[in-house]
Amino acid sequence: MLRVMKHSNFCRIGVAVLGLCAALPALADSQFRVRQMTRDDVPPGKGQCDIRLQVDQEVEVSVRRDMVFVRNIAGRGAFDDGSECNAPLPDRDIQGFNFEVKDSRGDIRLLSPPNPRNGFSAVVGIRDSAGGQGRYHFRLTWAMVGDRPTRNDYDARPQGAPPMPGFSWNNTIDFKGNGRGAATLNNFDRRLFDCSMTIDRGGRVVVSFRTDRGGQMNFTGRVTGKDGGRLRADVVSEDGRLRGPMFISTGQRDNINSITLEATDGRDRLRLNWDRR
Repeated sequence: MLRVMKHSNFCRIGVAVLGLCAALPALADSQFRVRQMTRDDVPPGKGQCDIRLQVDQEVEVSVRRDMVFVRNIAGRGAFDDGSECNAPLPDRDIQGFNFEVKDSRGDIRLLSPPNPRNGFSAVVGIRDSAGGQGRYHFRLTWAMVGDRPTRNDYDARPQGAPPMPGFSWNNTIDFKGNGRGAATLNNFDRRLFDCSMTIDRGGRVVVSFRTDRGGQMNFTGRVTGKDGGRLRADVVSEDGRLRGPMFISTGQRDNINSITLEATDGRDRLRLNWDRR
């Protein structure tokens, strides 16, 4: 009887493992997480990943979100040489996607753009026949729809148009705050730390939080009202799903004192509370 139970448990475990394997990306010889870009020269509203590799002979490279998977076809494979992204590659329909080769000494080409069939991965083939390790750099860019404003948005309002209520006609206003908070999505919590906010002259706002996972949580939208040091903005989450009113309390020296938000897509609900400390 015990042997039968063990066999049954083993079968269930085997089925679970097979199901897990089916949900994973195609087998890769190596993989790494791309670091967060620290440069600030990428135009607002543009997502960008610069993938830099040292390659020996031939590999197939798949970029999915902020992960790079390398499948070795010939030679000693490849390793990271300073790859960076300003945001993860979206895992949904991508607008304005572009592939650009920045540096190579052999053949490099886009095998497949991100699409539902490949899990929204950008698949790139590299073949190096010069001997030894060769440096390769390709750039992926896309439009961050529903996220950061584009540069054209800064000048969208006609010359001489009245400013947003309560704002002077300046290029941008920057706010920062050191604090703590949490964002709860369907009972799952994510801790928040330092916060920054930029408001452009058209009233567009970008709010970013540093999170406990080492990345950022970003919201964009438009300021709809101002009462003293309290702002109201209608914002959307980085993936474009969750929308709602954000209330921001500001203080002297462009400090952020507190932020609250309730956002939803009709099914999922996000509650965010952050305070300066």
